[in-house]
Amino acid sequence: MPAFLRIAFATTLIGLNTLLHTTPLLLLSLVKLALPFAGARMRISQWLTRLAESWIGLNSAMIRAFTPTKITLHGEAELDPEGCYLVLCNHRSWCDIPVLQAVFNRRIPLLRFFLKQQLIWVPVLGLAWWALDFPFMRRHSQAELARRPELRGRDLDATRAACAKFATVPVSIMNFVEGTRFTAEKHARQKPPYQHLLRPRAGGAAAVLDAMAGKLRVVLDLTLVYLDPQPSLADLMAGRLRHIEIHMTAREVPEDLADGGNYEVDSHYRARCQRWLNSLWSEKDALIAARLQQHGSSPSVD
Repeated sequence: MPAFLRIAFATTLIGLNTLLHTTPLLLLSLVKLALPFAGARMRISQWLTRLAESWIGLNSAMIRAFTPTKITLHGEAELDPEGCYLVLCNHRSWCDIPVLQAVFNRRIPLLRFFLKQQLIWVPVLGLAWWALDFPFMRRHSQAELARRPELRGRDLDATRAACAKFATVPVSIMNFVEGTRFTAEKHARQKPPYQHLLRPRAGGAAAVLDAMAGKLRVVLDLTLVYLDPQPSLADLMAGRLRHIEIHMTAREVPEDLADGGNYEVDSHYRARCQRWLNSLWSEKDALIAARLQQHGSSPSVD
């Protein structure tokens, strides 16, 4: 089948699957919003999660059925669908989310991502993300913060407020620590000490560690390696991606970060978080370089 037909066919199927699942999801969300009983709201939240997992499961089945892309998971860890995880990962492509969902759906709690506030206006999906308690954040540029210093710290406050909702339920909080997808242009602009990664931004992960202190015990450290030089969602749907690797390491929260801290005002806590993430990113960069060299692939740049 020609690539453009593959893409059209896959897009249509995913769209139909989305409408099939989001219709009852949004109706249940309205019921949840109207109910004053905490127990009933909790039960509906569980049903909403099951609907999301079913939606992901069908999307993943279509990826397996209609693309030749091989997705392999490397690493051993005891995964628990009733556990509590902070999931850290490099961000390479729009493929990252469906690939991670395909591998970890129902093996750990539903992956919840930090989303830009503007994404709440995405048709259908924006309301679905809201209904599933995905945290929305208003990210402020350095120029905006310079003009309005009172905005500084609001992103971290929003992170803490979002995490407070997850204090009593199984959760996987997903954090693409670089804050944006890797491109050659961004890499050249940042000049990071890594060949295949952008600089990690520690604030979001630090706020999660602080808000979930005492509950969060496992950090699921994931490294995505694309063995194709220009991965995109269109390439995935067109069947042009050959092989995607996910390397997994389950880590305990470092002792000096386990009790949390205020990233904005505590310079020692901030420095510890930054050192920890920089160390993880150095390991990731070396791993990606080694895998690409082994497979004879081009450097992982756009």
